[in-house]
Amino acid sequence: MKNKITLLAAVMAFSYNFAQESPQMESQIKIYSKKIDSIVVSEKSNMNTELDVIDKSFKENKITSDEKKKMRTDIASKYEQIINEKVDAQQSELENATKEMVKNSVLQKPDTLNRDKNEMQFGFNGIRVKLNKNKKTPKDYLHTLEFSISLTGAMLTTKDKPFKLYDKDSDVKNTVINSSSYTLRYEDQIGGFTSSVFYRVGLGVRMDRFVPKYGKAFAQDSKTLFTEDFTRGNLKDTYLTNSYLFVPVDFKFVLNPKYIEYDGVKYLDNRKKQFSIIAGIYGGVKVGSVIYNRFSTENTKRIVERERAMHGVNNFIFGGKFGVSYEGINIFIQKDFTPAFNNDAKLRNKYGLQIGIEIANINF
Repeated sequence: MKNKITLLAAVMAFSYNFAQESPQMESQIKIYSKKIDSIVVSEKSNMNTELDVIDKSFKENKITSDEKKKMRTDIASKYEQIINEKVDAQQSELENATKEMVKNSVLQKPDTLNRDKNEMQFGFNGIRVKLNKNKKTPKDYLHTLEFSISLTGAMLTTKDKPFKLYDKDSDVKNTVINSSSYTLRYEDQIGGFTSSVFYRVGLGVRMDRFVPKYGKAFAQDSKTLFTEDFTRGNLKDTYLTNSYLFVPVDFKFVLNPKYIEYDGVKYLDNRKKQFSIIAGIYGGVKVGSVIYNRFSTENTKRIVERERAMHGVNNFIFGGKFGVSYEGINIFIQKDFTPAFNNDAKLRNKYGLQIGIEIANINF
């Protein structure tokens, strides 16, 4: 019996090394081990019960010493046979599972696709998270659902100088970061599995914040929106925020495509580091426009005013986008073809221009 259990333990130890790569097989090994332990414990308990009866008979002088020895030997042999038979049945099942496991390990292709499939990266470009637990083949990586967060510097230009950066004549300050957007987008390949062209379509929220120059503040009357000197106290902070719900449609062109072959089919390997250019358009509808003022007076240290801008802001925007991307670092410039502010706004510059970077994206 000891030899059989030792042999079984060796088989289980060998199987366990393979089971490290297969959670399902590891679970089966644990089940078999518990079954063997249960068999040995149960049968030894039954054997000890019968041996106790023999010892009691000997103490009561019902049997001789030789009879006691012979009876104990017979009982031990009986339970050794019972344990061996039950262990044989479990060992046969374990060996069959082990053979299948070894066969799969030798014959099946290494699962390199799922290596590091769930990742979180931190870098100069921000946070990048990949949650690809359901992706199993190269084809699965050719379409993704992604949530991105972008920070931009939003500025205003004139119609005749649409790409004049940091225009000194603008009524609003040209700051590095004063706008943000949050987008959920779907990306898929155009053409065959080796195509380097992808499309993106999504839904997002964009918020542009504009701060007047020269200590002025946004104000409005019954018909117009304008900036003026603030005279109601000591101005601490002021801005106007335009919020949009927008739909972007982009095209991505991979400039350094790399390929992988899987089950005899060649695919673009979308897990490799890629250098891409991105071009697209977007359209949005205004969901809010708020004037914010925070100031103090002789009587009150903090007064906050929030007022909805009723005039001067267009309800719709339409524009284009161009960007470059490398391994999650996405830098872009986007231009509103339609003015953010209409004729009811007394501003010199009315067309939006943004330069931005994606600081985080979560890839599902």
